Amino acid sequence: MEYYGYIKSFHLIFIITWFAGLFYIPRLFVYQIEAFHKPSPEKEILGKQLKLMAKRLWFIITWPSAILATVFAIWLLILQPYWLQQPWMQVKLAFVALLFIYHLKTHQYYKQLQRDEVKKSSSFMRIWNEGATFILFAVIFLVVLKSAINWVWGIIGIIVLGILIMLGFKIYKNIRDKNPEA
Repeated sequence: MEYYGYIKSFHLIFIITWFAGLFYIPRLFVYQIEAFHKPSPEKEILGKQLKLMAKRLWFIITWPSAILATVFAIWLLILQPYWLQQPWMQVKLAFVALLFIYHLKTHQYYKQLQRDEVKKSSSFMRIWNEGATFILFAVIFLVVLKSAINWVWGIIGIIVLGILIMLGFKIYKNIRDKNPEA
């Protein structure tokens, strides 16, 4: 168990880099979608650069981080199998499953945009960008509080956060409508 701290540290490092990728890639999608609707040659120049940025982020940071975070998580569970009996861990693993679904759906959006298939609006991607935030809040509360009961309060907090974010989107959209350079 002398190396347990190292394994946990690597797990946390790769969780952080995984989330960094999941937080940034939808922003790149927003810019790609907006660039797609610009006139030539701006559309082609921006599109090419944003595709390259998304590709590098996705395959050099986000996917490797997801894989390594998972490997270290499994290793931790092998060392501490009794955690699987804990209600908070079971709920956490449900959120981790949701995180993988979010990641895979984001991968679908990535592939579509790499093929210049714009099926979602930039407004949708701004909202999609917050999905990982909600999952992160839930997991952090579960891990820190180690209580399946207290996670309910965390979920209530996430709902309040979601409402505040939606209000923020609405306010920002009104500002952008009045001043496109904002």
